[in-house]
Amino acid sequence: MTPHHFPADLLALQQAREQTYAQLAHTPAGAGTAALRRALVLLDLSLATHPYWTSPAQWRNGAAELRRTARTPTPSPTARSAA
Repeated sequence: MTPHHFPADLLALQQAREQTYAQLAHTPAGAGTAALRRALVLLDLSLATHPYWTSPAQWRNGAAELRRTARTPTPSPTARSAA
């Protein structure tokens, strides 16, 4: 499998989606969940229609890899220079 090199803005969108989803999961029903759900829908739309994806099939095939990449912690610049 070839590694994907996603644009920084696409990774940032996915990370924002993950964070919003986590907030929604930990918010009691009725305590501001409507705004979080709307934000989640908008993030999903932005992810699916990002210019990186040249076709709907590419989005379907690459979405799981994008999620994995966004969840993988990246070493800090200091950690990299110390190595």
